[in-house]
Amino acid sequence: MSEQNYCYKYPHPSVTADCVIFGFDGVSIKVLLIERGVEPFKGKWAFPGGFMNMDETAEECARRELEEETGLRDASVEQFYTFSDVRRDPRERVITVAHYALVKLSEVKGGDDAASARWFAMDEVPSLAFDHDRILRMALNRLKERICFEPIGFELLPEVFTMTELQNLYEAILEVTFDRRNFYNKMLKLGILMETEPRPDGAARRTPTKYRFNAEKYAELKQKGFRLEF
Repeated sequence: MSEQNYCYKYPHPSVTADCVIFGFDGVSIKVLLIERGVEPFKGKWAFPGGFMNMDETAEECARRELEEETGLRDASVEQFYTFSDVRRDPRERVITVAHYALVKLSEVKGGDDAASARWFAMDEVPSLAFDHDRILRMALNRLKERICFEPIGFELLPEVFTMTELQNLYEAILEVTFDRRNFYNKMLKLGILMETEPRPDGAARRTPTKYRFNAEKYAELKQKGFRLEF
């Protein structure tokens, strides 16, 4: 009997990959959404994503869809959950492997399918298509967990930034307000920040010091993990 690839007599589901893309504008966390141009949910907003091809992994599918819909190439995506509710897609039985990525806002240029790609602040996100409201909530929870055990900022902040911008980032993700002095001291003790240049003589006291990340130390802490407590 000859072998046949992907030949199976029992019903089985389709698989998609969806991507929750977070950015930061210096004040608030934003999420990238795509306006759907076809049914189901035509005109509603959803995450970039699509059906997985037979010759690709879930991560490869996520990367391909990102490039097609947002112009993002080589984004670092990470799986965080598989959503398999039986009625999550009205077309057919669909399981989605959800990913998230942290990117700089300037990296999204728009791809062939990205005419209706748009960044939304968390308090501006409309009701989403499919079960993407649930996916967003879980992605935000994962981001809050991750920020306490891995350094976050390199992917979201510009190359040169102020400590205030870094504090704004952590406060936006964790939805808390930190004591300025306590936050500064803890971040400096991690050893992941380098001053870009000394403050000029005679500069006003309120002139902020500019920093960049120590990429080597940053990668080391990201690999080993740590626990950040305030």
